[in-house]
Amino acid sequence: MSDGDEIFEWRQLREFAAVDLTRSFVLSWHVEADTLIIDIDLYLMPEHAFYEKPRPAEKVCIRPAYIEFPVCASLRSDSGSEGELVDIASNLGHGALTDLRRLSDAHYEIRGEFGTVFVDAERPLLRLK
Repeated sequence: MSDGDEIFEWRQLREFAAVDLTRSFVLSWHVEADTLIIDIDLYLMPEHAFYEKPRPAEKVCIRPAYIEFPVCASLRSDSGSEGELVDIASNLGHGALTDLRRLSDAHYEIRGEFGTVFVDAERPLLRLK
């Protein structure tokens, strides 16, 4: 197995430093051009550059964000959805994330309350709103 085929959990991917995806929530999925965009409420840890101390009524620092998968070649879910990327993305559910990992170069698996989603795309980007 080459380094490009090594499985990496999200904690090992530099894009997700100082966040906790297992305490984050997927709001929606959509495709723009050839980019998969996951709208997410993202849990920031105190060491994150954009962390803010929670207000008295809040217990944690949650910020709206996007996870983008550029040049998305395919998207499939464990429910067997088929069709155009836009159609598949619009049928994916929302809910808490449980895992995101790189299975091999350009192949990712995302699991959560919405099921399991497989993405073939370039390395993800994390963008705070």
